[in-house]
Amino acid sequence: MIELETTIESAEGAMGTYLVRPDGDGPWPVVLFLMDAPGKRPLLHSMAERVASNGYYVMLPNLYYRVTDSFQLDFSSSGSLARMKELMFKVGNNMAARDASSLLDYADADPAADADVVGCVGYCMSGPFALTVAAVHADRVRAAASIYGTRLLVDAKDSPHRRLGEIKGEIYVACAEHDDYVPPPMVDQFEAAMREAGVTGRLERYPGTHHGFAFDDRPAYDAEADERHWSALLDLFDRNLKGMDR
Repeated sequence: MIELETTIESAEGAMGTYLVRPDGDGPWPVVLFLMDAPGKRPLLHSMAERVASNGYYVMLPNLYYRVTDSFQLDFSSSGSLARMKELMFKVGNNMAARDASSLLDYADADPAADADVVGCVGYCMSGPFALTVAAVHADRVRAAASIYGTRLLVDAKDSPHRRLGEIKGEIYVACAEHDDYVPPPMVDQFEAAMREAGVTGRLERYPGTHHGFAFDDRPAYDAEADERHWSALLDLFDRNLKGMDR
């Protein structure tokens, strides 16, 4: 595996980004791996590496770069939790779509990356970001996944459900059964919005799980559900980003 910590310049600042891809020349399909609210950290690096090991050029940016060069939540600190809440409300769907533009510009210039074939995945805070990126960059994004994404359907102009009809790729939306951040009515309404928009993809509910089930640094971690989400995610990417129909 080839790993690199680099800085990608955007119009809004210097975005620290972890890049990882297989050995060899490629080019490899690009996957944008968008961080959750606790920040760009070793756990997400290892998850990005797992994606890359399946034949992808993975880009994991610090989405808080407009405010800070780095942040990792200390789960034992109330001050760190307060800082996370402050930071997470300073980034939104449209910002993430602009950041994706900068990431893809960088990938365009790297011969190891095939930036015309793109996947995107987001967790928690970044679940709606991934879906927005799929809409804004519909000409490139072939597959996008939201894993217990928050704010999927809200009363806002940039709510992801309003842009489902713009998405050309396939989407996968995984939801925990018990989730105070994404209550069942929101899940039901978003699924209905998917049907109405005619978007390709599916929404799955994970029985018995809670928000954060795919992160082993969370009390809600569920090993069985985690592996189920990996199977679905990699299948989504492999079907849409690889093969002769690319």
